[in-house]
Amino acid sequence: MLIGAHVSPAGGPAKAVERGVERGCRAIQIFNQNPRAWKPRDYSDEEVAAFREAMDSSGVDALLIHAVYLLNCASDDEDIHAKSLRSLISSLRAGAALGAHAVVLHPGSAKTGDVGEAVARAGATIREALAESEGCPLHLENTAGAGGTLGRSFDELATLIDAAGGDARLGICLDSCHLLASGFDVRTPEGVAAVLEDCVAAVGLQRVGSLHLNDSQTPLGSNRDRHAAVGAGELGEAGCAAFLGDPHFDGLPCVLETPGPDGKGPDAEEIALAVALRERGRAARSCLPNRPALVSYTDTNPGPLPCAGHRPVVTSPLHRNLWAPPGAG
Repeated sequence: MLIGAHVSPAGGPAKAVERGVERGCRAIQIFNQNPRAWKPRDYSDEEVAAFREAMDSSGVDALLIHAVYLLNCASDDEDIHAKSLRSLISSLRAGAALGAHAVVLHPGSAKTGDVGEAVARAGATIREALAESEGCPLHLENTAGAGGTLGRSFDELATLIDAAGGDARLGICLDSCHLLASGFDVRTPEGVAAVLEDCVAAVGLQRVGSLHLNDSQTPLGSNRDRHAAVGAGELGEAGCAAFLGDPHFDGLPCVLETPGPDGKGPDAEEIALAVALRERGRAARSCLPNRPALVSYTDTNPGPLPCAGHRPVVTSPLHRNLWAPPGAG
């Protein structure tokens, strides 16, 4: 598992790598544009080259790009729809240029409208964005279930993927806080296993391509998206360890989006705690009765394979890494 943090890209994406290194990250997540403004941007060749050089000399192995919060692929407002589409295409193209593991997207909201119609609109928007970009996967993030937000259940995520055409580039990003808030009890290894069985039945575990580790300020089933520091919320250290320790998540980037002690995001101490909790979770699972794997490990998250340099290369279309040399996977 590649544990890391959401970091600021101020000063360019290469600066985000530096901030990741300072925190001891193996994965980083950034916004490629202002998260609260409709200002899509493209990276210059110089910025891309500097980013790749920074990655090559670091211990950071994966980049996620988070689509901006304003974006609503399900909107029935023509202006919002057009801006959302442009923004998503911009993020996917940035992901392709930088060799990102994926772009992570909140699927959108029906607001007070019909959910089925909203899913159809979101699917059409996502399908068009994928058609207008190449290479970078898109991971739909499960939501806490507030209001008319889409993606609160695996069935709804499956419906969204189908509405978007079932493209091989489509995956899901599982957020631990959102799972708990939407009623999935992931506070024990058994609870995580049961949730993943639901995931297998609805979308298939091969679609799980990235993770967000966040504790929750609000209790199970609250439908409120309120992140807490790792171990300091309703999940607690035991719950975070259970989530991190599931072997089906091996090889995936796992990003913390917690407030941090100064309100500027996770620090090195919190990243180190997450790494320690993963080991604790793995040890706890080894003491449980043997349980058959939901799917073969190779088919799910093959993880790093030998390649030039230290970049992981994997064969699944959801886990391909654009740093790989041509033909490597």
